[in-house]
Formats: sequence, structure tokens, C-alpha cells
Amino acid sequence: MTDTPAQPTAGDVADWWANGICRMEPGVVELRGIPVQELIGHRGLVSTIWLMVRGGSPTADEAALLEAAMVASVDHGPQAPSIAIARMTVTCGVGMNNAMASGVNALGDSHGGAGQQCVELLSEIVARESAGAELSDATAEVVAEYRARDPYLPGFGHRFHPIDPRRNPLLSLVDAAVSAGTIEGRHAAAARAVEALLNQGRSKPVPMNIDGATAVIYAELGFAPELARGLFVLSRSVGILAHAWEESNQGRRNKGPMPTSILPTYR
Repeated sequence: MTDTPAQPTAGDVADWWANGICRMEPGVVELRGIPVQELIGHRGLVSTIWLMVRGGSPTADEAALLEAAMVASVDHGPQAPSIAIARMTVTCGVGMNNAMASGVNALGDSHGGAGQQCVELLSEIVARESAGAELSDATAEVVAEYRARDPYLPGFGHRFHPIDPRRNPLLSLVDAAVSAGTIEGRHAAAARAVEALLNQGRSKPVPMNIDGATAVIYAELGFAPELARGLFVLSRSVGILAHAWEESNQGRRNKGPMPTSILPTYR
């Protein structure tokens, strides 16, 4: 005789959705144990992002550094696939949420993933240095291993900018944070070691780009590589929203990737 499975109880269902992020019941909304009414008007968005994904609260200096990284990544023009897709989508008779989701869904390994990949790269260098290797040796080893898999090294070089205009301001803030003791600076040193290695014997430099500079900040602040990508997506969502909204007010219908006067080559 087969035993009848026990029927789930209300407690079983409640436990199914157990979480440590948000407590909600009638009259109560708590985020990581803090009543939302204590956050409203007292905590900024970036600090709240930290609270939600990490728990705890950043210092003012940590929050400022994270905000700088996120501000730097909000947009890179309509030639970026995620922005172009959002602008086209919003002309197709769908809502702003559809346009934003379509743009965000284009952010993958090739477009939007370099920050996560660079955090992984820098973290591996720092790990080997912690195990006793010299920084220069750890850098050479890790870069060689990465390049054996892919000639592209995430976080360095840019197809548009000889020097990414976002690089120097972010690294200046990183240096100031290291001097103030806000961050340790080991990932920043690793990134500069990679940059120096890449530029050996080159007449045309391959400088760190926005993905590298923000990867330094995310890694120094202790964010996991996957969260580095998520934070980039949050940042770029601002640009996606702005472009989708602008496009929605221009009166176009069914905007395609090229003006209608230009037809694709048929092969």
C-alpha cells in the first residue's frame, strides 16, 4: 500500500518563497529588516541598491564611488545595440516597459558583459598574488591564459575612443579612495599592471576602457563578478529609458535599422 503524500500546508507555501530581502505583510514593507519609511527621504538610490543586493550599508565614500561607476555607464549613444533596439521597439506600438526589456535583453557577453569578465580577470590576478606570486608574474600568466582562449581582453581598448573619456575621472576617484583608505587598491594595481603589459612595445596604446575602470571599482568594493554585470544593466537602463522616451515622441512608426531609402544588399 502506497502512502499518500502529505498535503502542503500554508507554512510550506510560505517557506517556498522565503527570502532575506523583503518582508511584506499588511501595513509593513521592510527591506533587509529596515522599514521602508525609514529609507524614504533618508537613503539614496545607490545606497539602497547596495542594501538590497549586498545587505548592510555602504559608507558615504563607498556609495559615492559606486555612484560614479554607475553614472559613467548610463549611455553610449544610439549606435549601441541595446539603445538601437529600444528605440526601434518603442515605435512598434508597444509600451515603454517592452522597449526597455528589449534593450536590456541585448546586453550579453559581447555587449554588456565585459565588466563582469574584467572583474574575473582582475580577481584571478589578485588571487595569485595573494598566493605568493609577484604582481607582474601573476599578470603575465593570467593574461596569457585569457588570450589563449580569446584574443580580446575585457576592459582594455576601445573601437571608438583612443582614450575612453570615462577612464581618467574614474581612476582618479579610485586613487583618491585608496589614499583615503576606502578601498584597498589591489584590483586597481592589477588593472594597471595589465594595461602596462598590453602596452609593452606598442606605439599605439591600448588603455583601460569604461568596462575596466568600472570593474576596478566593483571589485574593490567587493561586488561579485555577476553583480558587476547586473549593476551595469541597471546603469544602462537609464540610457535605454531616455532613448526610448525620446524616440516615442518623434512620431515614427515601425522604425527599422536603416532609413527606408536604403535597402539591404541581397547576396
